[in-house]
Amino acid sequence: MYIKKILLTIVLIGLIVGGIFAYMVYAAFFNPNTTFNNDQATVFIRSTDTFQDVKESLTPLLEDMGTFQRAAEQKGYAANVKAGKYMITKGMSNNDIINRLRSGNTPVKVAFNNQERLENLAGRISTQIEPDSLALLKAFQDETFLKENGFNSDTKLAMYIPNSYEFFWNTSAVKFRDRMLKEYNRFWNDERLKKAKALNLDPAEVVSLAAIVHKETAKIDERPRVAGLYLNRIRKGMLLQADPTVIYALKKHQNNFDLVIKRVLYKDLELDSPYNTYKYRGVPPGPITMPDISAIDAVLNAEKHEYIYMVANVENFGYHKFAKTAAQHNQNKVQYIRWINAQKISR
Repeated sequence: MYIKKILLTIVLIGLIVGGIFAYMVYAAFFNPNTTFNNDQATVFIRSTDTFQDVKESLTPLLEDMGTFQRAAEQKGYAANVKAGKYMITKGMSNNDIINRLRSGNTPVKVAFNNQERLENLAGRISTQIEPDSLALLKAFQDETFLKENGFNSDTKLAMYIPNSYEFFWNTSAVKFRDRMLKEYNRFWNDERLKKAKALNLDPAEVVSLAAIVHKETAKIDERPRVAGLYLNRIRKGMLLQADPTVIYALKKHQNNFDLVIKRVLYKDLELDSPYNTYKYRGVPPGPITMPDISAIDAVLNAEKHEYIYMVANVENFGYHKFAKTAAQHNQNKVQYIRWINAQKISR
């Protein structure tokens, strides 16, 4: 009888200990373990992060780091950290959090537009995904990549079509660049290539002309007309004489792309640069900025007219006055010069 009592006691103690252990295991895995008040919190895990780095990132968000660590070790996550952007929901258990960190990498929207140089583009992208601007710029300027895909130091900016794209936050610089090449090739579909060919322009030349159109007018509805004007000049063998190309040439010549030029002077037109369309015929050797899709399509679907001159319309700011003859243009120009002198804009 005495032995039975001892055995029963041992069994009861075992059950109690087992129950406590089971509860602790359950609590470690399935009890809520968040401490933030918002509905969600964002966690960024870099490609070089260790489990210790992950714990440091999660510390402000979790109520009990000890139970999280034990659960992570039990589930094998501690030895298999995955980079990415993860959304942790309020009230999640350790089990839920670990599952999210394993397979819940959340895509991010990456958007860019109107960059004048790849340096600017790299800086813009580096604020949206993991790679820094130096890694991105190195990938963008890879000479082997450029040559293999038909680009050079002047046309390389044309490969990046401004838009909003979906990426994983931890996408590498090279994979980002390669994806942009795919988007470029997708953009230049058969229809657009056919339209470019009809203009006797290749895609890079279309983008270079579109960059001028983009700089000349922010009014999307006016861009097809401006594009038509420049195409008329090309057909007639005339110089494009586009002020934005002179401004770009000056910035490039002085290696200062922060330079602000509000007025192009006659002496500026003498700068010897292939980007100066007052000196060199045809489109520049590369784009002077990254044009919007609307500007590219404006060139491909340019308005058909006989205008070859234009000047800013001071009676309808943002738009231009167009002319078919030099006499008409000079008449329009008088009003503009009078206005700009009144503004006392000397540079």
